[in-house]
Amino acid sequence: MHITTTQSLQPGAKLGKNIYMSNGSVLLAEGKELSQAMIQRLLDLGISQVYIQDPRTDDLQIQEAVSEETRNRAVRAVYKSFNEMIEARKWTRTVSNPRLGREFRRAFEDILGELRTHRNVMINLTQIYTTDNYLYSHSVNVGIYSAALGLALGLKHDQLIDLGIGAMLHDIGKTQIPMEILMKPGKLTREEFDIMKEHTTIGYNMLREHPDIPLISAHCALQHHERLDGSGYPRGLKDDEIHLYGQIVGIADVYDALTSHRVYRKAFLPHEALEMLFASSSGFDPNLIRMFRDNVALYPIGLTVVLNTGERAVVVDINTKFPHRPILRILQNEDGEDIPTREVDLSQHLNLMITGCEEIL
Repeated sequence: MHITTTQSLQPGAKLGKNIYMSNGSVLLAEGKELSQAMIQRLLDLGISQVYIQDPRTDDLQIQEAVSEETRNRAVRAVYKSFNEMIEARKWTRTVSNPRLGREFRRAFEDILGELRTHRNVMINLTQIYTTDNYLYSHSVNVGIYSAALGLALGLKHDQLIDLGIGAMLHDIGKTQIPMEILMKPGKLTREEFDIMKEHTTIGYNMLREHPDIPLISAHCALQHHERLDGSGYPRGLKDDEIHLYGQIVGIADVYDALTSHRVYRKAFLPHEALEMLFASSSGFDPNLIRMFRDNVALYPIGLTVVLNTGERAVVVDINTKFPHRPILRILQNEDGEDIPTREVDLSQHLNLMITGCEEIL
C-alpha cells in the first residue's frame, strides 16, 4: 500500500489503512472499497490523503513504534477530556476532572512502554484523521514525539511521565478559546491572535489546579511557545529560563503542526519542516533539533514522492543513518507512465532528490 491524495482517488480503490473520526473511532476500515460518494465525503471532511492498496506496494511492512490501538486509546482520552471542557465553556460551566492526571498517566504509560520496546523503530505518525480531529491527534502526536526525544536524552521514567503528561495536555487551554477563532480557516487578526495566545496561561492555570497533575507538567502548557531568544510568549523567557520540557514540547508542537494538513494550507514536507526548525535555531536548541531529527521517520514507509527527475516513487525503507535519504521504489516515469518497478537507495545516488509528495497518476 501507499499514500495518495484523496483528490486523485477513483471509485473501486481499496483503503490500505483505517480512517478515524475525531473521537478515535473508525470512520472507514482498512480494505473498504470506495465509491464516488465515499470519496466526496472524505473530501468534505478535509481528508486530503489516504493509504490505498496497490499490488506494486502491498508487500510493504509498516512497522510502528506506537501501535494503532495504543495511539487511538490516547486520542480517545484526549477527546473525552477536551470535549467535556469545550462543552462546559459553551454553557459557562466549570468542569473538574479529579482523574485527569491518572487517565493521562495511564495513556502515556502505554505509549512509553511501546516506545521502549521498539527503540530501533523511527517514529512514523501517519494515521489518517478528519480535520476536526486535529486538536486531539496533535496532542497525542506531541506526546509521542516528546517521549521519543526524552528517551534519546536519557530521562528517567518519572521524568518521562511528567514530560508526557505535560506534552499531551499542552494545548488544553485551547478548549477555552472561542471556536470561531480556534477553527478559523484563514489568518488570524492581531486581536484574534492575542486571544489565541492566552491558551498557554489558561492551560497552565487549569492544570496547576489539579492535585494529580505535576506542576512541571503544567509548565509544558505555559512554556511551549517560549523561545530561547525571548521572542516567544506568554512571558518572553530566554535561554535557561525555559525548562527543558518546555523546549522539547515546543519542538514537537512546531514539527507536528508544520507536517499536518490544515484547512488553510497543505502540510510541509518533513525535511522542509526540519529546515524551518533549524532556521529558527535562535528559538530552539539546535542540538535538541538534531536529536529529534535522528528519531523521526522523515519519509514514512508508504509515502508517495516525486524526484527531481520527475519520476514518482514510494518510500519502501528508511535509512536510519541518513533519514532524509530513504530507499524508494520507482513506479512511474516523468510522464506519469507506469514502468517496471526498481528500487533506489538515495544515500547511494546523491544526484537524486525528493522535491515533492504527490499521488501516483
